[in-house]
Amino acid sequence: MKTAQEVDPGRVGRLRRYLILGYAGVVVVAIVFVSFLAIRTTDRVLKNKVSTMASALNVQMKLNLDSYLSRMETIGTLAFAIPESYTYDATAEGLDEYEALATEKEISDKLYSLCIMENFVDYGIVYRNNHTVGKISNGTVTQFGDRLFEDLHSMVSRQRTRDGWSAGYGDNFKRIYYVKEIHDNAILVISFYTTELESVFDNPEMLGDMRICLTDQAYRTLYASDGASALGTPLKDALMSRIQGHEQATVIDDEYLVTVNRCGDDWYVICSIPTRIILEEKNEMRLYILAAALIAAVLAVLLGAVISIKLSDSVTHMVTALDNKAHIDQLTGILNKRSFEEYTQTRLQSALVIEQHALILLDVDNFKGVNDTLGHAYGDEVLARIGSALRAVFSSDDFLGRIGGDEFCIFMNTAAPEGTDYRRFVEEKCRRLAETFRGMYTGDNKDYKISASIGIALFPECGQEFGTLYTCADKALYGSKAAGKDTYTFYDASMADAGTREADAT
Repeated sequence: MKTAQEVDPGRVGRLRRYLILGYAGVVVVAIVFVSFLAIRTTDRVLKNKVSTMASALNVQMKLNLDSYLSRMETIGTLAFAIPESYTYDATAEGLDEYEALATEKEISDKLYSLCIMENFVDYGIVYRNNHTVGKISNGTVTQFGDRLFEDLHSMVSRQRTRDGWSAGYGDNFKRIYYVKEIHDNAILVISFYTTELESVFDNPEMLGDMRICLTDQAYRTLYASDGASALGTPLKDALMSRIQGHEQATVIDDEYLVTVNRCGDDWYVICSIPTRIILEEKNEMRLYILAAALIAAVLAVLLGAVISIKLSDSVTHMVTALDNKAHIDQLTGILNKRSFEEYTQTRLQSALVIEQHALILLDVDNFKGVNDTLGHAYGDEVLARIGSALRAVFSSDDFLGRIGGDEFCIFMNTAAPEGTDYRRFVEEKCRRLAETFRGMYTGDNKDYKISASIGIALFPECGQEFGTLYTCADKALYGSKAAGKDTYTFYDASMADAGTREADAT
C-alpha cells in the first residue's frame, strides 16, 4: 500500500491538466453550440422582421406613387374646365386667323396658370398638324420632331379613359409623360422630370441603405434612389431573377432582400438591399457574443439569449416606429395629418354620388390658454383625452385624425341606420361629442373648462373632394366660432362667401 508521499506528482498534474482540458472542451463545445443557436435564431428573426418592414415600405411607396400619378391626372383634367380647350381644333379648315390667335392665346394663358401648380416641363395641347398651344418645351418638340402628335397619341394606353403614361421615349428616361385625348385631332400633354419622384420615394432613415427604384414592364429603370446614372439601365440579373413574373412579392435569401409591387401602367416599385447589410449589426454582435462566452459558458448562454432578444426587440421597435411614423399621431393614438388626408382622399375617389358621408372639423376653444395658463403637460393631457373621446363617439370604420395642434378631423364612413335621416345621424354624433366636451375639465382642481367648436360638411352636397369638403367644414367651423363657440354648425350655401379662421386671425 502506497502512502500519500508515494503519489506521483507528475501523474496528479497530468490528471489536473486532463480535467481542465476536459472542462474547457465542454465549455468550448457549449459556447459554440449555444452561440450557433443564438446567431442562427437571430438571423431568422432579423430576416423575418426586416422582410416585413421592407414589404410594408414597398406597399407605402406604391401607394405614394399611385397617389402622385392620380394627382397629376387630376391636374390634367383641370384643363377641361376651359371650354375652348376641347372645342377648338387648330386643324379645322377655314379658321379665321385673328380668331384662332385670340382663342389660342386664351387657352395658353389658362394652361400656363395651371402649369405653375407643379414643376412641369410640358403642359399643353398638341394638334394633329403638330401645332401646339400652352407650354410645350423645345426639348420635346426637338425629340419628337415631325412625329410629335403621332407618337404622343400612341402613348394612349387606356381605352376607357383615353389616356396613358409613358417613359423612356427615344431612350430618354429623364422625363415621364402623361397624355389624354381631347378629341380626334388634339391631345393634352403633361411631362415632368423623374427627379420629381424623390418626394414620392422618401426612404425612411432606418432603411437608409435600401435601394428603391421604379421600372417599366421591361424592368428598365425609370427612377432610382441612388442617382440618375441608373436611368434606362435594366434591372440587375440577380434581382430580376428573384422577382420577374411577380406582381407582388417579397424574397429574401443569403444574397438579397427584394420586394416588388406592380403599380401605374405596368410599372414596378422594387426595393432591394444586400442581406449582408441587414445582418451587419448582428455580425458585429457575433464577436461580442463569442468574446463574452469565453469567460464562462453560463454567461455566454445568457448573453447570447439577451442579445437575441434585444436584436429581435430592436427590429420590432423599428417596424412599430416605421408604421407609427407613417400612420399614427403618438399623443392621441389616431391618424396623423398626412395619413388622414390620404385615406380620406382615397375613399372619396372611390365613393359613389349616391353615398352619404360627412367631414367634421373640430377645434378646441381657447386651447392656447390651457398651455399658457396651466402648462403644456395639461395641454397634452387634454389632447390625449380628445383622442379617447373621438374613439368613443365614432365607429371603428370612421377615419379619425389630428391635423393640427388642437385641430381634429373626422371622416364619417359609416352609413346611417335604416330609416334614419343621415343629417340627423351626423347631428346626433356631433351632439354627443359636444356633450362629452362640456364634461371636460383640466387643471389641478379640475376647474379649467374645455369646449370645442365644430364644423360639418356633407358629401356629396358640399363637394366630392377632400379639399372642397375641408374648406366647407372650415367655413362652418368659423360659423361656430362666430356664434360663441362650444357648438356645431352644418355648412350651407349662405356661408360660401364667409371667412375662415385663418382670415379672421389676420
